[in-house]
Amino acid sequence: MIELVVIAVVLVLYVFSTQGLDYWEKKDVRHEKPLPFVGSVGRIIRQKMSMTEYFTELYKKYPEEKLVAYYFSREPAVVLRDPELVKHVLVTDFQYFYRRGINYHRDTVIEPMLKNLFFADGDLWKLLRQRMTPAFTSGKLKAMFPLIVERTERLQHMARAGAAKGAELDVRDLMARYTTDFIGACGFGIDSDCINDDTSTFRQLGKRIFTITAREGIISGLKWMFPETFKHFHSLPPGVETTTVSLVKGIMEQRHYKPSQRNDFIDLLFELKQKGVIVGESLERRNPDGTPQRAELELDDLLMAAQVFVFFAAGFETSSSATSYTLHQLAFHPEAQRKCQQEIDHVLSRYDNKLCYDAVKEMKYLEMCFKEGMRMFPSLGFLVRQCVHQYTFPGTDLTIDQGVYVLIPLQALHNDEKYFEEPEKFIPERFSADRVNSIPNHVYLPFGEGPRACIGERLGRMQSLAGLAALLRRFSVAPAPRSRREPPRDPTGVILQRILGGIPLRVRRRN
Repeated sequence: MIELVVIAVVLVLYVFSTQGLDYWEKKDVRHEKPLPFVGSVGRIIRQKMSMTEYFTELYKKYPEEKLVAYYFSREPAVVLRDPELVKHVLVTDFQYFYRRGINYHRDTVIEPMLKNLFFADGDLWKLLRQRMTPAFTSGKLKAMFPLIVERTERLQHMARAGAAKGAELDVRDLMARYTTDFIGACGFGIDSDCINDDTSTFRQLGKRIFTITAREGIISGLKWMFPETFKHFHSLPPGVETTTVSLVKGIMEQRHYKPSQRNDFIDLLFELKQKGVIVGESLERRNPDGTPQRAELELDDLLMAAQVFVFFAAGFETSSSATSYTLHQLAFHPEAQRKCQQEIDHVLSRYDNKLCYDAVKEMKYLEMCFKEGMRMFPSLGFLVRQCVHQYTFPGTDLTIDQGVYVLIPLQALHNDEKYFEEPEKFIPERFSADRVNSIPNHVYLPFGEGPRACIGERLGRMQSLAGLAALLRRFSVAPAPRSRREPPRDPTGVILQRILGGIPLRVRRRN
């Protein structure tokens, strides 16, 4: 009897795990063969390779295809190889692909901290984006810049201490402290001094968010495979939500729920909240005549905390990754580093040798180096969208159904020799004014593209360039004994790419 029960359970599980795994075969689309439960991504689940590495591998494996398909568990997904298709998904036909679809299909049960601009979908995303876009104008960024300057001075002090010891310095950790310190001030309005205190609440919070333990991996897998059963499980690490909410509510109470003239992100949220209920046209609901219904959203305390959370999480990891990788490339390309330093010296000499918003805007070669670093190693290794209505890809006979995932492999596109000559080489001049127009559209997308492009792009770029300028003004970087020209990638990376083991470099004071 027991044997029959076991056999029945195994058969049920097998049927369940293989259901739908003939989707791409029926559509005659080139795809990676799936296995029960894991689909085509067994190596990702076993943490043998990151998702970015997998999509890059697929991209290279099928050079003649406009797109190639795979399965994530039982979910059908497609990786785009053609820039024109990328344009349609991200821009032209956005109404079919406004969802990221990374909330495990649950529209009614979403973790509080995931109700933010990055994770939210549909009307929640649209109304948040509509209300928050004015918070990132040039005027707002300029008002925030004094907060950046304070942190760059601490960055110089920390680098000076490391240079004095003569030992190698992990610039990945150094830039993460700088970025965390800035976002603590700019996002939470708190002077956390993460640069000097590695045990601060913000530094530990940043580390914990991006440390994927077995617990988070198992819960994420269960939510993907059995979304209805495990919809109430939280995928964020324990303590992250409670710490964030506690910090934000404490700050709100201190400011009596009113702007404090600090010009930080929480002040901006208070200003947005004072404008009242957010009203707009619905993305998801239509009237009988086809016109969009009215959608409303109130920006309450928990929603505000969720926006601060993503401001911290997304800004901290992406900026520190991009700046440290740029420093890594400059260490191995001393001529480019010297050109950056000469430009920094020259520009600052016109601004009383003080770092300011306008000075950073003039550092064009430094920005070219930063853009080239993001080309070679984009922090966000891929973009993901989910189809919301049946859709036929232009120029093909492939029609996909609602729910199918579409991936844009940024790492692969950024390093394709079809679009970038000698892509393995660090050549900042690709982004010079006279050459940048030769880069095809829709292949260089470190901040995304279209309505869901990164809302904090200008702030992230400004903070990153200011940190690089402050460091290179006083110091030079060079390879250390442990430096590797091609730093190993972390195979546990999910959405964001990470370097395994940090980025060790020599940091020396300039004469």
